[in-house]
Amino acid sequence: MSEYILNLLPVNEAEKQEFEAIAPEAVHVYAGRRTVTPEQLEQATVLFGWPRPDDLPRARNLRWFQTMWAGTEEYDGKVPEGAVFTSSSGSNSRSVAEHMLSCLLALCRRLPTYRDAQRDHQWKDEGAMKTIFGAAVLVVGAGHIGAEFARLCQGLGAHTVGLKRTVTGPVEGFDELDTMDQLDQWLPRADVVALSLPHTPETAGLMDEGRLRRMKEDAILLNAGRGSVLDQDALARVMGEGRLWGAALDVTVPEPLPTDSPLWDIPNLLLTPHVAGGMRLEITRKACIKMAQDNLRRYLAGEPLVNRVN
Repeated sequence: MSEYILNLLPVNEAEKQEFEAIAPEAVHVYAGRRTVTPEQLEQATVLFGWPRPDDLPRARNLRWFQTMWAGTEEYDGKVPEGAVFTSSSGSNSRSVAEHMLSCLLALCRRLPTYRDAQRDHQWKDEGAMKTIFGAAVLVVGAGHIGAEFARLCQGLGAHTVGLKRTVTGPVEGFDELDTMDQLDQWLPRADVVALSLPHTPETAGLMDEGRLRRMKEDAILLNAGRGSVLDQDALARVMGEGRLWGAALDVTVPEPLPTDSPLWDIPNLLLTPHVAGGMRLEITRKACIKMAQDNLRRYLAGEPLVNRVN
């Protein structure tokens, strides 16, 4: 049976030709998330992109699905039985890492406060600032994104520590590595705590009020993984007491953040609407396409696929 490759990725004409050169005997069909038809889904043996989760069970002949995102929880229970499921983990690492670094530097230099002052036409010196030169940066989740962020911080003179479930060897970007069960020991020692964790039963609620209070009073908190990792109500209470130099959240629960959330009104808290990653950078789009093409070569050769989701 020849492969029917349904491609929902944001590809250009040259990239379509590259896919077709990799699998010349396959049928290649290109569509969008909103324009894909039930008939196309039913015929697909290979699927790339971002289909709506409720549409995925229609793909009854599916052998392999690669989503164009790193996160996969929206497809839990939706992938047809027997189909291999892979992600594009790592494709947006640079984008998210740069966003995290931008937020960190903005907080260090009090830029949100100065922006508020500009809006009010106030010329006021807000006093002391921070630098990450010599700072201890704790990255909770030493995966693709965490490691990329750590490398950027290292380049600015920070000492980086990464936490992961298991440590089997060095990871570029980190001066030290430790296991997640040591989180409580590292929190009081960190000047910056950066969360880059997926949503899992183990990570949900990980940063609760007790752990927020274990952080240094003048530490900075970043979250660019999943909003469920952080107790937002506890963060509002802790920061409302004057603890923490600042925080930046690109992810919340729920999304969009309700208009009555107390997080909106915390002066030294920077909120962005889950825009750190996605396809906002061309390098991210290209990386995602290349991952799909590389895995397609592996698939056709009968080799193990990269970023397989269990």
